[in-house]
Amino acid sequence: MEDNKPTTGKFALNYGLILGALGIVFSLMLFSLDMHYQGGMVVIGTSIVMFLAIIVWALLQFRKANNGLMSFGQGLKIGVGISLVAGIIGTIMNQVMEHVIDPDMVVKAMDYQKAMMLEKGMTAEAINNQMKMAEPFQTPLMKILFGLLFSIIFGFLLTLIPALVLKKKETNE
Repeated sequence: MEDNKPTTGKFALNYGLILGALGIVFSLMLFSLDMHYQGGMVVIGTSIVMFLAIIVWALLQFRKANNGLMSFGQGLKIGVGISLVAGIIGTIMNQVMEHVIDPDMVVKAMDYQKAMMLEKGMTAEAINNQMKMAEPFQTPLMKILFGLLFSIIFGFLLTLIPALVLKKKETNE
């Protein structure tokens, strides 16, 4: 009889696609509210909740499909895999947003950041220095690389606790 054990890759891909689709919807919602360049704690908090909810859901579904068993390593693979897939979709969406949907997005974001720095009491010279330091990281390649790297690290960190809590090894009795 053939053993049809679930694979971590399949779960990572499927739930990564779900998270990526949610990210696109969230990005378009922010765009419709003209908040897509601002960031902020509400946007970051919502993103974290979405990320964590999908990762926990995927881990629970994997464990259910695997006869109630899941190792810490399997949980970590699923979470990081979800993050990678969603990160790829997110960086593509970000490039589409920046170059097709709203070509003025970078200018809006820089103006918004300057206004926030002025509000915090920074001098115009300090703001200009900070903007100049950020310029080398504003190329599409750097944004893609940092976006993917951030997504993987963020996913790894967000998966640690749920994978630890939801792990369940087979007991030998």
